[in-house]
Amino acid sequence: MNIIKAIDLAFEYIRRDEEGNVEGILRAVDGVNLDIEAGDFVAILGHNGSGKSTLAKHLNALLHPTEGTVWVDGKDTGEASNVWNIRQTAGMVFQNPDNQIIGQVVEEDVGFGPENLGVPTKEIWARVEESLKAVGMYKYRKRSPNKLSGGQKQRVSIAGVIAMHPRCIILDEPTAMLDPDGRKEVIRAVRALNQVEGITVILITHYMEEVIHADKVYVMDNGKVVMQGNPRTIFSQVEELRRLRLDVPQVTELAYELQKSGLPLPSGILTMDELVEELKRIKKAER
Repeated sequence: MNIIKAIDLAFEYIRRDEEGNVEGILRAVDGVNLDIEAGDFVAILGHNGSGKSTLAKHLNALLHPTEGTVWVDGKDTGEASNVWNIRQTAGMVFQNPDNQIIGQVVEEDVGFGPENLGVPTKEIWARVEESLKAVGMYKYRKRSPNKLSGGQKQRVSIAGVIAMHPRCIILDEPTAMLDPDGRKEVIRAVRALNQVEGITVILITHYMEEVIHADKVYVMDNGKVVMQGNPRTIFSQVEELRRLRLDVPQVTELAYELQKSGLPLPSGILTMDELVEELKRIKKAER
């Protein structure tokens, strides 16, 4: 069943002068079609300015289409009466966790969302415990968020969204401000939510290693979806990704260069284990 569907979605930013006259129009999203099933892990890739963050903001009605339609759990995001329900269904996690954390203590911050939803106090604390455990932050529940690392803060932000019991989480470049260890922490937590809790995950990123376990990948350029498929299909097209100013995972790059040098490797190798197995296979065949 579709949890998110977009048909011919377009969005234009209008620039005006001091008198309110239109100076220019930027078409940031242009004719995008999405079909995301409940429980999927979907990644959206693109260089800066490709339109991926603008697209993300349509998926929980922070922006409304200039043209086309977006449905979240069957509800049209363009209908004002649907916005509250849509934002309960699809939670959003942004790039900078400091912009989302408002509590002085971790558990209070995580409980803020469900409190605003009118959830009874006893259930709020049950949800706080549940969501902090889901992202591996329960032992930090009495800490001040200011004493946490970047990766830990982002996991608290995710817990705050989970506590509202969304069916879908949209993460807009959640690891962009983190170091490599912090990025791994956050992606590990996100994958667990998808695999164990069955939460639909939509990950906006430009870090290629973060998407190798996705069910489906969309690649954007100039506001359009220019590639889509599973990670292996996408990362098999190294030259096309380079043309779009995108990298590929390091091990995929290594395998591609070895392939060009004459080794009979398959395209779209995604992990080091996979590359090692293929090299063993080639060595065995040469005996």
